[in-house]
Amino acid sequence: MMHVAAPDLHDLPVSRDGIAMLEMRGICKTYGTVRANRNIDLDVAAGRIVGLLGENGSGKSTLMKVLFGIVAVDAGTITFKGKPLIAHNPRTAIAAGLGMIHQHFTLVDAMTVTENVMLGWDRAGHWLRPIEIAELIRTTSRTYGLDLDPDAIVGDLPHGQRQRVEIVKVILRGAELLILDEPTSNLSPPEIRGLLDVMRRLREQGRGVIFISHKLDEVLEICDDIVVLRDGEVTGRCTASGATKADIAQMMVGRDVTTTVEKAGHAPGAAVLHVVKLCRRDDAGIERLRDISFSLHAGEILAVAGVDGNGQSDLVDVLAGLRDATGGGIDLAGLDITRLPVAERLAAGLSYIPVDRATTSLVPAMSVADNLALREFDRAPFSRRGWLRRRAFEDHAAERMRHFGIRAAGPDAPARTLSGGNQQKIVVAREIGRKPKVLMAFQPTWGLDPGATRFVVDQLIALRDAGGAILYLSSSLDEVLMLGDRIAVMYGGRLSQPVPREDADITEIGLMMAGAGAMAQTGSRAA
Repeated sequence: MMHVAAPDLHDLPVSRDGIAMLEMRGICKTYGTVRANRNIDLDVAAGRIVGLLGENGSGKSTLMKVLFGIVAVDAGTITFKGKPLIAHNPRTAIAAGLGMIHQHFTLVDAMTVTENVMLGWDRAGHWLRPIEIAELIRTTSRTYGLDLDPDAIVGDLPHGQRQRVEIVKVILRGAELLILDEPTSNLSPPEIRGLLDVMRRLREQGRGVIFISHKLDEVLEICDDIVVLRDGEVTGRCTASGATKADIAQMMVGRDVTTTVEKAGHAPGAAVLHVVKLCRRDDAGIERLRDISFSLHAGEILAVAGVDGNGQSDLVDVLAGLRDATGGGIDLAGLDITRLPVAERLAAGLSYIPVDRATTSLVPAMSVADNLALREFDRAPFSRRGWLRRRAFEDHAAERMRHFGIRAAGPDAPARTLSGGNQQKIVVAREIGRKPKVLMAFQPTWGLDPGATRFVVDQLIALRDAGGAILYLSSSLDEVLMLGDRIAVMYGGRLSQPVPREDADITEIGLMMAGAGAMAQTGSRAA
């Protein structure tokens, strides 16, 4: 991979057009021995969108928690609209005109859009006025092009619509500065375009926006100013119009990670995974998977695009043995694994990188060493005659930490103390280190910065080039197009016919992800 030097952008001018809505000066926050924020200055002018970027663990989340009053600052000052914010909390922050839309939404699925908007809102009154609030929602939706039905049940809405509910909530509460934390991470391409249009309308109205994202293309398209954090400090500021992706990546991780991914020619071997007419109904009788059929070959990546919630989790969980299929069959290298338990699927050569590293991939309270040995602790060299060999755990962890660049205090450090990127490296090291015949990777770069993302991508390509078969599922169309040798789309529990990357129609894929395109079903035929 080429390392391209980027110019020093520390002193490039940052536009100061408009009124200084937010001024954060000398912000410091420490957790034990960890200095999460060190003397951070951040300005947001009225009618400006500021991109706040940085690696996982760089201090972005801590800074926003300080701003929104979730955690108390150790040192520094915050001035909003000319008034100091002192010892504030989220309720007083909202009253002052701040609004924060978290990466994980704070909605009640069983309630309507109107009921969710009314929750905790004083204007809803002691005697609730749902008809009045519903009309406010309709008016605001039309103003911002959000297209929300006030009577819709939130649990029935796709991810992009739920995000619109959160946006309407903060707008109706009078937010003049909105904090958007990774807002496009699970949206389809059309939904992303819609969100960026909403952000433009907010800017036109004179509102300020802090946009936290790892997607550099979106940052350069929508932001006016960019501030980059690394290790809790500001490492660069610039106007978006004067920067490139390579410049920003250099500020974030100290090297260029935006160079084109290079893959060897696609020369697949024999099919190692056959899935035929796979179906699943949940406990309520709802059909989650509908006649899914495909084949996966050695030495190839089958990349499946899809917005979260369209059956991807059911598919990988059924393949992994975590959920039962209600129809169809799964063959792994000539072995029918449809009814086999998880352990026997692993022994047959299956590996799995789940989407949620915090609860599914790792045991946060366990050490790095224990998490790395989690799949094979009951066999040599980790155990002997029923006794665990701690030295083998530590030696294995030290080697994996060196090989995969896992940054931790040591093998005994609890996994929960590591950044998201380093936690994901543990999972990747464990699953790829088993040299699987088939690896399922479900959104393996979710929430990772460009450096950690590039690391994961490089490891997957190395496994593919060594003859491994990879089923890669992601909501990022860019990643799917970058990695996939063949590409399919998942929507509504169905899988489209996989096509070679060179034959893929990008526009049609984006439409299918949003449910607006024609899905050529795999049906009963394995592809």
